[in-house]
Amino acid sequence: MKKNFTLLLLFLVIGKGFSQEDAWIYLIDKPNVAASITNPISILSQKAIERKQNHNIAIDERDVPVNETYISDLKLQTGITVMAKSKWFNAIHVRGTEEDINALANLNYVYSIDFANQGLNEASRNASNLNKWEVENETIAFTYGDTQNQVEMINADNLHIADFTGEGITIAVMDAGFPNVNTMSAFQRLRDNSDLLNGYDFVDRTSDVYAFTGNNHGTKVLSTMAAFVQDQYVGTAPDASYYLFRTEDSGSENPVEESYWVEAAERADSLGVDMINTSLGYTDFDNSNYDYTPADMNGQVTYITKGASIAAEKGILVVVSAGNSGGTTWETVGAPADSPNVLSIGAVNADGDYVSFSSRGSAAQIGYQKPDVVARGGQAYVIDEFDSIVQNNGTSFSGPIMCGGIASLWQAIPDALPTEVMDFVRESASQFSTPDDFLGYGIPDLDLARSNALSLDNSQIETFRFYPNPVSTQLNIEMPLIANQLEVSVYNQLGQEVMNQLITEYSSFINVSDLASGIYVIKLSSANNSKAYKFIKSSN
Repeated sequence: MKKNFTLLLLFLVIGKGFSQEDAWIYLIDKPNVAASITNPISILSQKAIERKQNHNIAIDERDVPVNETYISDLKLQTGITVMAKSKWFNAIHVRGTEEDINALANLNYVYSIDFANQGLNEASRNASNLNKWEVENETIAFTYGDTQNQVEMINADNLHIADFTGEGITIAVMDAGFPNVNTMSAFQRLRDNSDLLNGYDFVDRTSDVYAFTGNNHGTKVLSTMAAFVQDQYVGTAPDASYYLFRTEDSGSENPVEESYWVEAAERADSLGVDMINTSLGYTDFDNSNYDYTPADMNGQVTYITKGASIAAEKGILVVVSAGNSGGTTWETVGAPADSPNVLSIGAVNADGDYVSFSSRGSAAQIGYQKPDVVARGGQAYVIDEFDSIVQNNGTSFSGPIMCGGIASLWQAIPDALPTEVMDFVRESASQFSTPDDFLGYGIPDLDLARSNALSLDNSQIETFRFYPNPVSTQLNIEMPLIANQLEVSVYNQLGQEVMNQLITEYSSFINVSDLASGIYVIKLSSANNSKAYKFIKSSN
């Protein structure tokens, strides 16, 4: 008996060093996020999808399940028991000894470890370890530093305060080169949040889009939207996602660059991007036989402009720098800024005054205004490939400053069509009622644009809902009692209207069985207002 008691006491003493702890293991990523969000029925019930639609709540990465491969691998780790999982936090609750749990930090898919016993966390995790959602919440109260003026000028800071920072918006940047974006500290936050989506070099036909090709222009352009340096620099859409495409060969000027641009725009469309930003423009070439004339800037002549117009028709919001020819004999905007279907951005200085280099509108643009609006491009703050904050002139920077601001705006009004977003931006601008060829409609107030969009009187259509979604044959539409009829228009991904009919309380459905499988936009219009949503047509 005495021997047994001694053995039991020894077991308890040894066991004390192997006591079980609980901890949350935060994971670095999720599988097939984009595909899951595009096909929400694969991750959510129909009721959940409808509820989100009814409340204008975006389906996002938090709705995507945790990577089951990671869970299976955690179950195989020494001494670890998987207790629970959370897709909202992208985390796994585990139980094990302190030593065995700390060993999980060596797994390449583990982002951070948070012990339930807070006394263990000082030694076990980096004090700056935060999951993606904590980072987003922390960065609402930005200290803008050098970018204060260029962000506040268009009132994008108020969007950021309201937690609209471009999250969920994907932007394709077409430019001349993006050296060091994959290693610079200014883009570390972008990489940590998995918002740098890589890209392609269409000039050299390589996936290495970060190599130095003799030009750092794209890196500077991207910085105005996406860079973040604590207390020193904040871009206008720090939480948007970005594809980078090199289409400009800075060593020469040849129309083939227009073709590269169109190729990249097609790639962007296939990837489902929401916006294209380009700070490129074409007027003349090394071979003068290829030169355009100012009269050609009418939205109908150049290859790149026609390509940009097609991109807009496909539902992409295209933001283009107006050009830097205001002080030359050329004067007017270049291609593709001359397209009536894109948003062309001129430049002002820190005081909001026109700067002489900014390209202007002209008589060539018949029936439409160029530039559309302006932002700071005079001595704008950018970050070069050496992580240095510098000042540069150019509509090359007013364009992306505005593009990022619009991405943050669009996050706030996700149901708006690209053409509607463009209208909201123009209508919020400082000289909307008296546009001119220097500032266009003026300096936008993007927070005012958000307020105007949200304050539209949607009383006749705000309570409708449609189901099922996805749908194979009959899409049912529930109308509010105060509406006698609604006009229903359906558009495909090319922006083409494929259906149009009136519905009433006695016939409140449309037959979509003849539509091909894919994503469509349904637009419901009452006598005074309209609203658009996306739906998925599945196979019959």
